[in-house]
Amino acid sequence: MRAAVVGIAGPSLSAAEASLFTRLPPAGVILFSRNIENPAQLVSLVARLREVLAPEAVLMVDQEGGRVARLRPPHWRAHPPAAALGRLYDADRTAGLRAALLTGALIGFESGAAGMDVVTAPVLDLGLPGADAVIGDRAFHANPRIVARLGHAFAEGLLAAGIQPVMKHIPGHGRAMVDSHFARPIVEATGLAPDLLPFAANQALPWAMTAHIRYTRWDAERPATLSDVVIRRIVRGRARFQGVLVSDDLAMQALEGTPAARAVATLVAGADLALYCSGEREANEHVLSAVPEISAEGRMRLERARAMAAVSCIPLNPDLLGSERDRLLSA
Repeated sequence: MRAAVVGIAGPSLSAAEASLFTRLPPAGVILFSRNIENPAQLVSLVARLREVLAPEAVLMVDQEGGRVARLRPPHWRAHPPAAALGRLYDADRTAGLRAALLTGALIGFESGAAGMDVVTAPVLDLGLPGADAVIGDRAFHANPRIVARLGHAFAEGLLAAGIQPVMKHIPGHGRAMVDSHFARPIVEATGLAPDLLPFAANQALPWAMTAHIRYTRWDAERPATLSDVVIRRIVRGRARFQGVLVSDDLAMQALEGTPAARAVATLVAGADLALYCSGEREANEHVLSAVPEISAEGRMRLERARAMAAVSCIPLNPDLLGSERDRLLSA
């Protein structure tokens, strides 16, 4: 498998996409709203992807809750944004942590039932006043220790459903003053230990996603996604994260160069996988042609992530969990 996860164009896998994935097998596919219409359609799409992809390839979905949700009503539950769980924590710590666990379990149950392996959550960025709204209510809290606790509970819920969580956006997106989908944020703060704390506290989680942010304190020239200094010294060093490291979406405008050049650069910097989400077949081909096979170390990390989810999985009753979660949030 190639060291990239890519998106697809629509609600079904085209013949051209199937041919590309057979010829240049990606490490996985990530699904978005454009790929999801209803449960029956999604079952068919997932079955077709499983036919084409390598057996160990992952299927990912960007399903945080709140405004970042690809599985939506009326076919799937609505889930609260992370900030709602943070507000509940402020009122009642035990209830907040329990609601975070239940929300992760419910998202995990629904994602697993739809055929997913990996959910790109929880967000461990700080919810800081005055920052760009791209994070906003996707963050649990401004207090890094509370973020760490709620993120851990949310991730434990995902794992209980047999789903591999992805903490994001390491080493922290909360100070960004612009949206990295459209421009490159530059963070010039020197006291970044609070931003890193939630990730370091959750270093045992199986996946993390990088931030397309230039932290001048650590690397004056390159964003974290493309910086060997940030990845090797901060992510792998100070935060001690040894799981699967995937880039944020390389189609975002925070980065320069072609999709293929971006993908190669993040792998050279130390990421295990390049993520390219646009679903454009030609760009996917360029990315998959440019990146190498997954490294032996990357394969080991992927296997550990699968094993962690497998051993953590327990039987869940989503109706009971949903009723309890709703009672906690409405109290």
